[in-house]
Amino acid sequence: MRAVLQTVKEASVTINGEIVGAIDRGYLLYLGVGPNDTKEEVARLWTKIRKLRVFMDSEGKTNLDLAAVQGNVLLVSQFTLYASIKKGNRPSFATAAPPAWAEELYNEMVTLVKADLPDVQTGRFGADMLVSSVNDGPFTLWIDTAEL
Repeated sequence: MRAVLQTVKEASVTINGEIVGAIDRGYLLYLGVGPNDTKEEVARLWTKIRKLRVFMDSEGKTNLDLAAVQGNVLLVSQFTLYASIKKGNRPSFATAAPPAWAEELYNEMVTLVKADLPDVQTGRFGADMLVSSVNDGPFTLWIDTAEL
């Protein structure tokens, strides 16, 4: 499982001209699912993300986690995190999970995040989305459960 985490001052997802999810300060979290990923990896990934100290304290050091800043999460499915560009110029997505399995694990992540936070917003799995954000920092992390 792969994630790209960005700290944001605000972020939103628009589908067909309608804003379907929007947050103020927190994480814009893109989630990609591989074919061998499991629900256990979802839990491990969220536990790690939830505890990351990436927000600035009063001294300008990254000492604060999401709860400390009362942050929110906007979670967006992003199968392109499994793109391969080794051959040719068109990305291959053969290493991404099949859509049904990816959606199940994406929904599992949504459930876990909602259990911990009062305001969790999402995109829509499989939809063509416009994602807007105002990055804070900017601070962006690429996380792969194979490396946790």
